[in-house]
Amino acid sequence: MSQAELQEGTPVYDLVGVGFGPSNLALAIAVAEHNSGTSDTVTAHFLERQERFGWHRGMLIEDATMQVSFLKDLVTLRNPASDFSFLSYLHAQGRLIDFVNHKNLFPLRVEFHDYFEWAAARVDDMVSYAHEVVAVRPVYDGGDVAYFDVVAGDGEVYRARNLVLATGLRPYLPEGVEVSDRVWHNSQLLHRIDEVDEASRFVVVGAGQSAAEVTAFLHERFPKAEVCSVFSRFGYSPSDDSAFANRIFDPESVDEFYAAPDEVKQRIMGYHANTNYSVVDLDLIDDLYRRLYREKVLGNERLRIFNVSRPVEIVENEHGVRATIESLTSGEKTVLDADIVVYSTGYRCGDVSALLGDLATHCLRDEEGRPRVERDYRLGTAPAIRGGIYLQGGGTEHTHGITSSLLSNNAVRSGDILRSIVGRRATGGTDKPAAEYAVSGPRSA
Repeated sequence: MSQAELQEGTPVYDLVGVGFGPSNLALAIAVAEHNSGTSDTVTAHFLERQERFGWHRGMLIEDATMQVSFLKDLVTLRNPASDFSFLSYLHAQGRLIDFVNHKNLFPLRVEFHDYFEWAAARVDDMVSYAHEVVAVRPVYDGGDVAYFDVVAGDGEVYRARNLVLATGLRPYLPEGVEVSDRVWHNSQLLHRIDEVDEASRFVVVGAGQSAAEVTAFLHERFPKAEVCSVFSRFGYSPSDDSAFANRIFDPESVDEFYAAPDEVKQRIMGYHANTNYSVVDLDLIDDLYRRLYREKVLGNERLRIFNVSRPVEIVENEHGVRATIESLTSGEKTVLDADIVVYSTGYRCGDVSALLGDLATHCLRDEEGRPRVERDYRLGTAPAIRGGIYLQGGGTEHTHGITSSLLSNNAVRSGDILRSIVGRRATGGTDKPAAEYAVSGPRSA
């Protein structure tokens, strides 16, 4: 086992965060606000493999909007008085009145990304960019793991009492599909689209929001090209963002979900999958249908929908990509010679076990082999592990519900984690159950 022995004088952070996307950015802000109001400060540092802050840059299509209200920003649901809010950002940019007059809860995605960058710049003393974490090693004090050594690719080591893992989601491709010059995942779209000067046909695979956005984007950008959308559903399904359904994202709903029996959790996920998974904003669905109908009227059908279908073969050749599309109802196959195939097939959580190395053997799992996660997002570990290993931004859906990897509960979740770290430090983490360290609701960390 790779390990280090406890040595006097080695500086130790109260927490080291791995990854610095929106989740750990919200946590860094919570730490900054906590430290500004107390002498009981928390020392924290975050490591990010990217050279600067970035959140799904490949899909920052200029007219794409957020799917969550601007009030679900990095801080407001935790601390409405915070000067890190989206409204504070708008005021700093001189656009607050303009935004109010716009009468819109859902900002442009590029604007919200700029807000993230604005906030990240204000806490950049806590972040080391271009630092990819390659290992986490236990630091022993006798038979106990007292600390964690977080090792960056350049060999630099950061010692921590607590880890917060927010390594994000990984682009998902169906088995057997690999990205290439002509086969992309939608996360690469804006990074690669300038490579294409002209095209006669694109194939977009997927039925969710990203697939619909890619389809609309390519249809506009290449006015002479055919865009073929392929998905197994009968049609694009609208997302349910009605007031009652949106309660699934409330902080209090996380409490209820966490306490529910497993069979109830599964039913809840099934009932409300249409709030997030493989669904599309109704306005975008209507826009695509208008385009489709208009082209039928004009007799120039560039937008083609292959519904209840799937790609069964993707073969690259010297001219492009030959995609064979099969109808799920009739079995009929259609061969499409395309310039580019874009898979908009979503993301999956990475397995933290690989990063934790030998420490992973000390992490507890449930009957289905999934990590045991406490209400405060702390991994269940063997008694020998003194510190906390926290998950945020993914990996807790089975315990905390749909909101676990989404922006909706980001501010409150970060407050829960910080409150847990501070509370356990004060009490030794032994005299209160984990749920009491995570108090949901609009309160400051």
